[in-house]
Amino acid sequence: MGRWEHEEVLEAMEDRVDRLSNCMRIRGSTVEHPFGTIKSWLGPTHFQMKTLKHVSTEMSLHVLSYNLKRMLQMFGVVPLMAAIRG
Repeated sequence: MGRWEHEEVLEAMEDRVDRLSNCMRIRGSTVEHPFGTIKSWLGPTHFQMKTLKHVSTEMSLHVLSYNLKRMLQMFGVVPLMAAIRG
């Protein structure tokens, strides 16, 4: 059995992870929480759309809503609306 054509990319990433001992801890605190939250919002149905293009659009909307919700929690409605208006 041969190697996957992009196997060297995976090996390079594995080397970086091995060299940077705290990178997985940083990832867990910065990336995993938002994805876990979005996954809980989706529930058991996961994505409503089909095809990569549509699922990508749907995921972009989930990420946008997550970010807006975070900004509302951090700044409040009035300051956020003022910032949006410019």
